[in-house]
Amino acid sequence: PPESLFNPFGRLADAVISQMNERVESYEEQTQMEIRGLLSQIAVVSFIGSSGSGKSTRAIRVAREYKIDYIIDDGLLIHGSAIITGSSAKRAETKMESVRQALFLDPARAENMRRALVEHLPSALMILGTSEAMLNRICENLWLNPPSIRIRIEDVTTEEERNQAKQTRMSQGKHTIPVPSMEIKHEFSGYLAEPIAKFWQRFDFTGFGSQGGQTAADHDRTVVRPTFSTLGSYAMTDQAMKDLVALLAVQVDGVEGVVSQKVHKEPYGIILDMDLSVYYGSSAQSVLAEVQAAVSEGVEHYTAVNVLAANVRAVRVSKGRNS
Repeated sequence: PPESLFNPFGRLADAVISQMNERVESYEEQTQMEIRGLLSQIAVVSFIGSSGSGKSTRAIRVAREYKIDYIIDDGLLIHGSAIITGSSAKRAETKMESVRQALFLDPARAENMRRALVEHLPSALMILGTSEAMLNRICENLWLNPPSIRIRIEDVTTEEERNQAKQTRMSQGKHTIPVPSMEIKHEFSGYLAEPIAKFWQRFDFTGFGSQGGQTAADHDRTVVRPTFSTLGSYAMTDQAMKDLVALLAVQVDGVEGVVSQKVHKEPYGIILDMDLSVYYGSSAQSVLAEVQAAVSEGVEHYTAVNVLAANVRAVRVSKGRNS
């Protein structure tokens, strides 16, 4: 017997479902048109320069000169000193994947970026890229107008500055992201390149990491070594980390020494367990809290490794210092 005899509402249900699907498609088309219309209001300024020429280092200064508050660089949407959305292409596992992320070839990444742009709707947006073709591709994938103003790295830097930037890229594998370390340290735990220099400066080791005075713009950028760096990987041993932790801990007033400690490595940082010897007469509670803060801040400052937790115990009392 015909199927309709057993399911008299079958055709009606199919018609309703078909109608609903048409409405959904119509709504999506309408939404897409609205989004495209909103994005078309954004004036795009391109900042073009070859890889390693110093684009990201100069980006903030150039954007400020043109009164542009929003920047797209290597997959990140940056407003002022904060990351609005995106994931740095420099964190990609391979160079090819890095290029894909920077071009927003992944529909999900492109959609997230478009939503953020619609939400903030900047009047002007600077996009960094290595060529006009790359900039046009990014604009196409994000439904943005082609760049109305094109700025080249040669317009804002000297040949000597560009050569120095390329030499740094080739010899040290350093890349710059135009935001402070705090904005990206969860993603680049252990991959920031400048904190080691700060460590040597802090303990007055001459001849290393001396960079001179920093400008305001220097605090709005972070130097990293990408995970796909051709210079290879590097690591900090547990013993080196323990030595640093012990050095930081004993600088706290009331701490006699570190009795024992363990370093637990996690995907986004480390967990520290420390047993301390404190001086008799010290307020153990205050000393332990101070050690927690000093060690956490010190490790993150000097190594860029995230300290997820610092568990501290006083297991021994020493009466050597004030007795």
